[in-house]
Parts: sequence; structure tokens; C-alpha cells
Amino acid sequence: MSAPKLLLVEDDMALAELLEYRFENEGYDVRVTADGEEAMVMAAENAPDLVILDWMIEGISGIEVCRRLRRNKETAHVPIIMLTAREGEDDRVRGLETGADDYVTKPFSPRELLARVAAVLRRVRPALAGEAIEAGDLRLDPVAHRVERRGRQLQIGPTEYRLIKFFIEHPRRVFSRNQLLDAVWGNGSEIEERTVDVHIRRLRKAIAIDNARDPIRTVRSAGYALEPV
Repeated sequence: MSAPKLLLVEDDMALAELLEYRFENEGYDVRVTADGEEAMVMAAENAPDLVILDWMIEGISGIEVCRRLRRNKETAHVPIIMLTAREGEDDRVRGLETGADDYVTKPFSPRELLARVAAVLRRVRPALAGEAIEAGDLRLDPVAHRVERRGRQLQIGPTEYRLIKFFIEHPRRVFSRNQLLDAVWGNGSEIEERTVDVHIRRLRKAIAIDNARDPIRTVRSAGYALEPV
């Protein structure tokens, strides 16, 4: 199972280095920036699994970065934990209303933040915590690397496994071929778009069972989506 991708936006370099060290020791893939503009570019280029975002950063404020990440369809689903020295209830409410999933007030212990991150990921991306995930009659166990449909284990190739895992984690969302290439094959992949269609056909064949509707929906001129059944 790939390491959870974490984007840390913090302009206190000593704190950023400490958090980067602690999270990497826990198995996270950590990228760090002190700049709000750069954070948005980094998130758009390679969407993280979670963003830790300081409110008081230079240039664009953390609250504005949060707002823009939520408006961008590429990052709208990414959970955000805000860090701030602001303790007022109004500030906390404002952060949550802007789109933050959690709110940690400074000073805090790295251990607390690690626990908060793990809790958010368990809630929004169970597979990152090693827990089985389900979408309709499909069930994926990331530890056993197994996919079942209506209790029947499916024979599925490695690329098709990555595809169905991504779809199950984002049910009903439509993804273009380019988005699927970035998510499943990796950002910057030189694989052609039509390769996605080939693997979608293989995936459909692998998950087909008697008397069950095809859950992979083709959206003309847009891409593909998983519609749980």
C-alpha cells in the first residue's frame, strides 16, 4: 500500500522540519512549503491525501488557500487540517465553514497532530488506514490486496486493482482519462489516454458477475465514474 501523501504548509521552519521528520517516521510521504501560492500549485499538480495548513502564512492567508483548494475540482475532496494560534470560537467556526475538516490550536504536540491526521484519514480514506472499503456490492481489502463483489473474490490484475481502488475511494465522481492517468499511473506518465479505455474494459470484465449491473459508468466527452449498485 502506497504511503499517504501529506502536504504541509507552514512558514515556521523549525516547526515544519519537526513535523516533516515526525510524519516521515510514521510512513507518510511529506512535501513542505511556506508559500500559499506554491501550495496550491503543488496540490493541483499532485493531489495530496491530506493538507496541513497554517492560518498565518506569508502572502495569501491559510484561510484563503483553504477556500481556493475547496473551489478547485481537483482538490475539493482533499481533507484539510488547519493550524492556528487563534483560539477564539469565531475563528474556529470561520475555518470550519471555509472547508477545513479539523482545527488544531498552537501550541500543540506533534503526537496530537499525528492522531488528528490519522483520524481524518480513517474517516475520509479508510484504505489509507488499512481498513476495508466498500461501495455498493464491491468490497476492497487493501491489506489482503483483494476485491470482492457480493462476497465473491474477483480475479483482478494489478492495474485494474489500482483503478477500482481509486474508484471505490471516490464513488460517483466523474474522472477524465487524464485524471485517471495521474491518479493510477502517476503524474507525468507517458501512457496514452486510450490505455485507460483498455484497462477500463478489463476492469469491467473482471468485476462482472451474473445478474449484476455494470457499476462503471461512461460519461461521454468527460470520462468514467463508479456508480455503486
